[in-house]
Amino acid sequence: MKITRMALSAMIAGACFGGTSTGLLAQTTQSPYKLVSYSQDGACNTCTAPSCTSSTCDTSGCDGAGSCDGLGCGAGFGLLGCCDLGDPWKLCDGDICGWTVGGWSNVGYHSANTNGNFNNYDGRTQLQQQWFYAEKIADGSCGLGFGGRVDYLYGTDAPDTQAFGIANEHWDNDWDNGGAYGHAIPQAYVEAAYDNLSVKAGKFFTLIGNEVVAATGNFFYSRQFTFYNAEPFTHTGALTTYKVDDDTQLYNGWVSGWDSGFERNGSAYLGGFKRTLSDTSTFLYATALGRFGKTVGEDGYLHSVIYTNNLSDNLTYISQSDLLYTTNNNNRPERNTFGNINYLIYKVNDCVSLGQRFEWFNYGGESAFFHGHRNDDLYNYTVGINYKASANLMFRPEMRYVWDRSSRDDQFGWLENGKRAQAIFGTDMVFTF
Repeated sequence: MKITRMALSAMIAGACFGGTSTGLLAQTTQSPYKLVSYSQDGACNTCTAPSCTSSTCDTSGCDGAGSCDGLGCGAGFGLLGCCDLGDPWKLCDGDICGWTVGGWSNVGYHSANTNGNFNNYDGRTQLQQQWFYAEKIADGSCGLGFGGRVDYLYGTDAPDTQAFGIANEHWDNDWDNGGAYGHAIPQAYVEAAYDNLSVKAGKFFTLIGNEVVAATGNFFYSRQFTFYNAEPFTHTGALTTYKVDDDTQLYNGWVSGWDSGFERNGSAYLGGFKRTLSDTSTFLYATALGRFGKTVGEDGYLHSVIYTNNLSDNLTYISQSDLLYTTNNNNRPERNTFGNINYLIYKVNDCVSLGQRFEWFNYGGESAFFHGHRNDDLYNYTVGINYKASANLMFRPEMRYVWDRSSRDDQFGWLENGKRAQAIFGTDMVFTF
């Protein structure tokens, strides 16, 4: 049964302001929807003299009122010396029967569109994500524990996050609001945990890939072409997580295809593992095998490999490689893609991080986006800044250059007006609560 958008919003707001405050609310480290830190040893939050550098502070005797190299905290918008982010403001001061309630507002602008990606409403300042969530972590450390999560999204990103995997109006797939806006419920699941094993059942985000739907989970405002065209966003099914030891986690599950609500869209295996290789590096392998969608009878396999290495206290390298091959009802390649993406993220201090991303997306197949082309290439180079003005507020300006090396002989292309290369400016604001 569908939950109306207004009723859901009222339920979340009412629970928040009507709940008993039992303590300071904070998203736990188990929740993936938080602003990401890309280094193991970050800068301190407050400044003290005289032992500050451009990126770190000795916090001994720190009283929050010192200065760095003669400059006050936050001087130069955090680019010089240390920065003081302050304490985060929370929508709910405390949990509600073990449930935390929060969200974020994401407002963005980009100068041009590209086909096959988010950010397809150019030249406008727009509300991309008005997000609310309610979550209870299933804690199995003291016996059997139960939890769950539900997410609600409104904005220009919502139509790309609905249950579009089946071409009908089930779940939230018809929750459009005119123009580019819409509503979505991307997650609604329950979870049980006991000791080192947890099981979630319902609708949840995928294991696949480095970038995610939630604006708070990505360094860049824009997203990969690989993410949009060769990875699932959500699944409906069941997924287990087993912690073998402090360094290894195993994932195994069954899902009903890709990107659908609570309606059968295939039958596939979803699984993988995460391994800590050293104090500075991790390795993640995730795969999906089986039927991914019933509309064109898409069967195949996908795997994603992600390697992360903190090269120094401030510099992080991330490498991702995805391989997808599927066939359709005619036993012809529906999607045949390879994506390779590399990131370098440099954390200047707690306020400022600099990043670059280079993507090579090789694609082909009978998918509507690919138009029967084989072995064509698309490239994406992005440079950007993350500037945290406070513990709640972040700005992410970027410049992205995209070039299309396809051998197309039709009028369709990835860029506007048949261009083969284009520079695109974008920026957004993320306010968490």
